[in-house]
Amino acid sequence: MTPDTAFPEAATLDDIRRNLNVVQLRITQACARAGRDPAEVRLLPVSKTVEEHRIRLAYEADCRDFGENKVQEARAKAAAMADLDIRWSVIGHLQTNKAKYVARFAHEFQALDSLRVAEALDRRLQIEGRAMDVFVQVNSSGEASKYGLAPDAVLPFARELAAFSALRVKGVMTLAVFSDDTDRVRRCFVLTRALRDRLRQEAPDGLSFDDLSMGMSGDFEIAIEEGATVVRVGQAIFGARPTGDAQYWPGM
Repeated sequence: MTPDTAFPEAATLDDIRRNLNVVQLRITQACARAGRDPAEVRLLPVSKTVEEHRIRLAYEADCRDFGENKVQEARAKAAAMADLDIRWSVIGHLQTNKAKYVARFAHEFQALDSLRVAEALDRRLQIEGRAMDVFVQVNSSGEASKYGLAPDAVLPFARELAAFSALRVKGVMTLAVFSDDTDRVRRCFVLTRALRDRLRQEAPDGLSFDDLSMGMSGDFEIAIEEGATVVRVGQAIFGARPTGDAQYWPGM
């Protein structure tokens, strides 16, 4: 994994545009190595801890989707930037008592790993008259400190999701082990891709498991080589965060 210090802060529009160009080039190169079309990979800029003015700069640089881990932070940013047509993706663990907030502002939720959250989110979305794209989170590293379902629990869980009409199931999300050992990182992605492929064959009709959200600033190229269709990149675009990843991702 690339250390945080490798990412200087992007303070200007030119900085952000330059970083976006570099990330897009790396996506293109990773796709070329894997024999894939870069159009198959969606870049999700992760704006956690990033100030409003720099998110607005990224918007000016043509970013429209942004990922946030913490509901309170995401909710405040969505309200402050309601003048922009931003699609907010919540990519961190969700407590049931905060489902009502996510149902109001978010367009996507990438960390679904319990029926209690599914029920709460579906109920609140029904009240709001909305639907939401969701990804099932799998714990591909097997670390007890990480959120997400165990791989063998995902298919039974997916079968239950057909009951929630406001949840549009789109795919699977994972966080690889946080390690400099690229073989260990790659194994997480290979496992998740194989699980996704099985879900495409065995999940109930009406549920789509076409998407694979995996890979962050330090490992997204490996993720693309193993089939990622969504990569969640923050520090390589905005620069290193003032707090470590352990503040946002458990087990890291």
